[in-house]
Amino acid sequence: MGPDKDLDAWASEGFRYRDLIECGETWTRLRPDNRPRQAATYAAIAALARDVLDPVAKALGQPVLTYGFAGPSLTRDVGGRIAPNLDQHAGHELTARGVPVCPRLGQAVDLHVPGCDARALAALIIDRTPFDRLYLYGPDRPVHVSRGPQETRSVVLMRPAAGRLVPLRLSGLALRRWLQEGQAV
Repeated sequence: MGPDKDLDAWASEGFRYRDLIECGETWTRLRPDNRPRQAATYAAIAALARDVLDPVAKALGQPVLTYGFAGPSLTRDVGGRIAPNLDQHAGHELTARGVPVCPRLGQAVDLHVPGCDARALAALIIDRTPFDRLYLYGPDRPVHVSRGPQETRSVVLMRPAAGRLVPLRLSGLALRRWLQEGQAV
């Protein structure tokens, strides 16, 4: 087992560990045991809450967290719509073989702010916070953001094409255009 952390302890000024561990539709519906087992996961949750979520809450209002930490039970319950070995929602958790579920480490959360376009949320995160990866799914969809040791500041637009989502890395002019107009290329 791992650390027996109080989920009601403050991870940051405005967020408790529970806020990032027990969030989203699947967790709310099924309530699986979703406690992290690794102390480093709790530290990564605290860094994400402090460095990204607190600034978002102060600037735009309290965000709604739609998917936070995902342990093995929650990952199984969510099913094939996710990529645990890539998305950083597993934090620093280990597989049965003792290797990180996601080698990128860090921690991710999907969020939106009621009444706020995803472009404005993404622009604030990009301009004011450290992050590793930020995925955009559209102006009216939650934003995926992670903190991690690499801090690549990678911004990716997930565009629908032929019934699936195709990633398009955005930078420079294409990024600014999407943030302003919702158009990329």
